Amino acid sequence: MSALSFEEYLGIQQLYADYARAVDSADWDRWVDLFVEDCIYRIQPRENHERGFPLATLSFDSKGMLRDRAYGISETLFHDPYYQRHVVGAPLIHKTAEGHYACEANYAVFRTKLSQLTTVFNVGRTLDEIVATPEGLRFKSRLVIYDSEMIPNSLIYPI
Repeated sequence: MSALSFEEYLGIQQLYADYARAVDSADWDRWVDLFVEDCIYRIQPRENHERGFPLATLSFDSKGMLRDRAYGISETLFHDPYYQRHVVGAPLIHKTAEGHYACEANYAVFRTKLSQLTTVFNVGRTLDEIVATPEGLRFKSRLVIYDSEMIPNSLIYPI
């Protein structure tokens, strides 16, 4: 593993913060832009991940699929409105290579439905492959591993 500079770490931290801001503010175009074209985004229960089972709650294999999901969220899905707020831990950097980073971060997502108390919606960790692009750091792969096997109602917004 090559040494990680302060600027590289700060860039990775900023990518995580930009991601949380995009999904918490329902900026779905920005969310899609945080990925490279040939990307992977999966949300999977911890048990399936630890047992090596491929079944995922959501699984997208390209930026085009992320665009379709963003369109669906904003234009076609009907659900009780709610807000979500991400709290993301400091990323751990497992591997670095020229412009390529393997990272992990813990997260908690809180959900607030209109006229209701805020609840813990989802907690877990992300396993991420991040790459440097001319536009800045972007996710090549994001595997969201949530701890509980239960998700209230349905999963509408990205985690």
